[in-house]
Amino acid sequence: MQNLSVPQVDTIKTSVVQDFKEITKMRLALSVVFSSVAGYLLGVDSISWSTLLLLSVGGYFMVGASNAFNQIIERDLDVLMDRTKNRPIPAGRMSVNTAFAIASIFTILGISVLYAINPKTAMFGAISIFIYVSLYTPLKTKTPLAVFVGAIPGAIPFMLGWVAATGEFGIEPGTLFMIQFFWQFPHFWAIGWFLFEDYKKGGFFMLPTGKKDQGTAVQVLIYTVWTVVTSLIPVFKVTGKLYITPISGVLILILGVLLLRYAFRLYRVRDAKTAKQLMLASVSYITLLQIIYVADKFIRVWI
Repeated sequence: MQNLSVPQVDTIKTSVVQDFKEITKMRLALSVVFSSVAGYLLGVDSISWSTLLLLSVGGYFMVGASNAFNQIIERDLDVLMDRTKNRPIPAGRMSVNTAFAIASIFTILGISVLYAINPKTAMFGAISIFIYVSLYTPLKTKTPLAVFVGAIPGAIPFMLGWVAATGEFGIEPGTLFMIQFFWQFPHFWAIGWFLFEDYKKGGFFMLPTGKKDQGTAVQVLIYTVWTVVTSLIPVFKVTGKLYITPISGVLILILGVLLLRYAFRLYRVRDAKTAKQLMLASVSYITLLQIIYVADKFIRVWI
């Protein structure tokens, strides 16, 4: 008789790992950690690998906690949407108590780890969790302004790295914050556009006008322009120690023109396919921007 115990155990282990990754949104968390690391590298004079490790681990804990709390609060709505109905809680694979324990432990560990870097880093991390869970999450079913509120914790990671490196908040981390703040709008409105029908099932208001119309497309275009303009400000040496060379500025401008092209296409076509293309372009934009910023700094140092 065939022994099925080992495959069953392996399946259970795989399911537990997958559910843990899902409840903390591991891929999203890692992208946030990437932004924090980029901000740290921009702000630091001499890299401390221990601080970089603490920032990465603490950042992951904070984002994981926010996502777990979010899924606890929205569990009854998640079950209504195709995109989220197979998440651990609505699918019945994880209890609310288990998710709450994960979220609580992650919050305590995240704040503690970031505090070990410096108090200001921990403070901004705690603010991020508070705004995401206590303000952004409940507002998503009330008003399109939720995206504005959600853009605040979404923009903190880039500047958090600089604060971790320097222990100070000033014009440099403020600029990094504004770049990622403006970027949130075309990114999330693009998502809200191509997932409009699914979001509607859950009662979420993600688009600024509440509709996939010209008004929303115009606002996407406007905030895309602001994203690109803000990204180029460090070229002009008006943002303290944060500076990029004209060559890097040209590269950022090229990326910005490409992003604007997708935003303008959405304005003209206004369909789900174009919105998804804009979303993917926005992810590429912010990732490449952070790489260019960091590379520019270290190339200047080496030269």
